[in-house]
Amino acid sequence: MPFAFFLSLLPAMFGFATAEQSDHVRTLVVEQEVIMRIPVRPRPVQPFAFEEKKGPKCLDASSIRGAALSGRETVDFLLFDRRRFRAELSEDCPALDFYNGFYLTPEDGKICVRRDGIHSRIGRSCRIERFRRLVPKFPR
Repeated sequence: MPFAFFLSLLPAMFGFATAEQSDHVRTLVVEQEVIMRIPVRPRPVQPFAFEEKKGPKCLDASSIRGAALSGRETVDFLLFDRRRFRAELSEDCPALDFYNGFYLTPEDGKICVRRDGIHSRIGRSCRIERFRRLVPKFPR
């Protein structure tokens, strides 16, 4: 009897293990549409100083490692190769940090300006107006 009881609890134990918050980019394909969940890191207490340079028109979606909020209208994308790009949004996008993430839906494997947007988990959508490449400033 105790062994059968243990076996009945096994699925519940695995269910609890998968309910943890993940700090990784997750990709889900629903009816041939790719949806990416991007975790958002909290704003640093001592922000780093960055110099903004001209950025690309598109970013490869598979190279995104995570994101950090840098303002109410900006999100910094962190890439696997340690580069950082700031997405300037078309308007104020509330609740991006409240739900610990947001969604992207790349059409062709790329996130492009004036085409794609960030979708907050409460359903609000904010279009990406431009990307800026961020270069760290080092004190002299």
